Amino acid sequence: MADRIRAHVFVSGTVQGVYYRANTRDTARERGVDGWVRNLEDGRVEAVFEGDEPDVEATIEWCHTGSPQAVVDDVDVEYEPPEGESGFEIRY
Repeated sequence: MADRIRAHVFVSGTVQGVYYRANTRDTARERGVDGWVRNLEDGRVEAVFEGDEPDVEATIEWCHTGSPQAVVDDVDVEYEPPEGESGFEIRY
């Protein structure tokens, strides 16, 4: 796990009700990134990405655009020690 990184991401803008979570899940899975994504009550989307640095960074970069109908205002990233996430899921 030494080569893995973990990014805790908060995305703001028009990111709920536009398939942002489903597209995030699909994008992460395509890149082999583990973690989860969920909506927050304040309108933001929260996600955790774990995996090889280039794959996690590419997934974070994708978050700046997101799903086709999304309008992303900001992406805030906090790096944390990996916790061994396995697979990628949408949380409710």
